[in-house]
Amino acid sequence: MRHVKNVTNRRRFSYAKGIVLLFLSLLVVTQVYPLLWLILYSFKTNEEILSGNFFALPQSPQWSNYTSAFAGGDYLRYLWNSFFVTTVTMTCVIILSSLAAFAISRFRWRYGQAVLLLFLIGMMIPMQATLLPLMIIFKNMHILNTHASIILPYIAFSMPIAIFILNGFMKSIPGEIEESAIMDGASILRVYWNIMLPISVPPIMTVCILTFINIWNEYILASIFISANDLKTLPFGVNSFVSQYSVNYGAIGAFLVLGALPVIIIYFLLADKITQGMVAGAVKG
Repeated sequence: MRHVKNVTNRRRFSYAKGIVLLFLSLLVVTQVYPLLWLILYSFKTNEEILSGNFFALPQSPQWSNYTSAFAGGDYLRYLWNSFFVTTVTMTCVIILSSLAAFAISRFRWRYGQAVLLLFLIGMMIPMQATLLPLMIIFKNMHILNTHASIILPYIAFSMPIAIFILNGFMKSIPGEIEESAIMDGASILRVYWNIMLPISVPPIMTVCILTFINIWNEYILASIFISANDLKTLPFGVNSFVSQYSVNYGAIGAFLVLGALPVIIIYFLLADKITQGMVAGAVKG
């Protein structure tokens, strides 16, 4: 009787495992296929793209599309602008959110949870709802058409999720660690810098990657607050291949591949850090 039950349980487990594997396989296909399609798209001529056969392989790979994307699209300038904006945003988000999470999670004060709730409310505010108020504020501050006009909103909209992740992790750190450091004469800032930050590396890496991915391809704020070509970020490079009478679709595809390449490389190199940081920040908290 036990043998029959064990066989039945094994069959149920194998069926469930097969269903899960099938679902994951379909998920991988739906996620990977758009990227593969974009790569094939970037090697086609305009005639092949406009023919409507989306699944066809390019008859002759057009490497000239990448040459046009790199040179004609002024790739390096847009890449530098995106890199500068993203790096400054990530640095500010890490410093400000870690300080806020440290104060909320480790200090005993009456309004700690209220402040945390106030930050988390920011996760529910859509970016589009702030465009008009931000336009008026930045106009009065005379910072429109500067990188500051997009860096400041990027920081504000990236901090809620960063504080949520870091606060959950810092709560799980034993209090005896900082108590012993304070007894040895360490100040609050030294506890934060020498103890909390090194311990919080996994969730900080998660915050870095999530912020990088969200900011790298952002278009709405950058298109409204920046008009100078010298200051525009990478998503605007595709406009270089669109004129009044023609569009170079192959070069656009190549430029999109080059623009997505840094994100893909960083994600695959640090993908395990995302999982570790999310688990540490959400589950342990």
